Amino acid sequence: MEPERGLPLLGKRAPDLPRLAVQLDGLLGGLGERRDAAKTIELHREAWKAGSPLPEQWESTFRLHAAPLLDKPVDRIESADVLRCLAPIWNSKPAAARKAQHRITAVFRWCIGRNYRPDNPVERAVVALPKANGHTTTHHRALPHGEVSAALRAVRGTTDTHPSAVLCVELIVLTAVRPGEARGALWDEIDMDAARWTIPASRMKAGREFVVPLSAGALDVLDRARKLATESPLVFPSRTGGPLPPKAPLRVLKRAGAASTLHGFRSSARSWMAESGVPAEVAEACLAHVPRSQVVQAYQRSDLLTRRAEVMQAWSEYLG
Repeated sequence: MEPERGLPLLGKRAPDLPRLAVQLDGLLGGLGERRDAAKTIELHREAWKAGSPLPEQWESTFRLHAAPLLDKPVDRIESADVLRCLAPIWNSKPAAARKAQHRITAVFRWCIGRNYRPDNPVERAVVALPKANGHTTTHHRALPHGEVSAALRAVRGTTDTHPSAVLCVELIVLTAVRPGEARGALWDEIDMDAARWTIPASRMKAGREFVVPLSAGALDVLDRARKLATESPLVFPSRTGGPLPPKAPLRVLKRAGAASTLHGFRSSARSWMAESGVPAEVAEACLAHVPRSQVVQAYQRSDLLTRRAEVMQAWSEYLG
């Protein structure tokens, strides 16, 4: 008799598969479909950058918001079951609810593709929920640019956190890069003499290589990181030598009492650029935003690195 296809516990682990692959293998019912599950993960992985927190976030979603589904055979899960998962957070935690909807749907699409069931119960469940009220858009909490300097001093003054995490936050503030780009920085990407940091396309949101001009302040951070003298190829390794976990820099901000998210410092820098008269195309290029116009794209490639270097040096001096 063929075993029931359920969504068993996520706690099982296999040493030869990525964590999320093991999770989806479990979600598919433990039927020995490891090769197919691994292929599914590879399809997702193409869209994920190195060091991405997405595998852990997916697992967290299932544990927190889909637990009632985990022990039921997939062909017996009804829309009412999904509704009981989504309804409690649909209005109170809209961002988490939409993520749960998306991730549960991905599992059922896989099940449909494998002929485990003919339909997706998430679709019927969502129809029964109220429409978004127009207030679900979330923004990264950011400081006014005039308060960033004090926050940076507070970050530098934290003493009960991992030194790499403190330096990582400093570099994020000074360069306005995304948190994941800083956490995954490698020494091979850094040219201290040229004051350039070349982030490969595989680690950029837009999928394009990006050169970060390094200000005097950023170079000082990297000098201090180098003096930590670890053997890791990472600029900001964890205590075990691997990448810093996503929460490590966040703990630094919390200890420093900084009322901003890591991503919020990009907004602070952008506001300062606007108020300082930096042309919009230069400011957007500083944040690695890709313009729609091909003409502007070509202009940025040929001319804006020098302009960006001037802006980031001015931002560094403004912060002190």
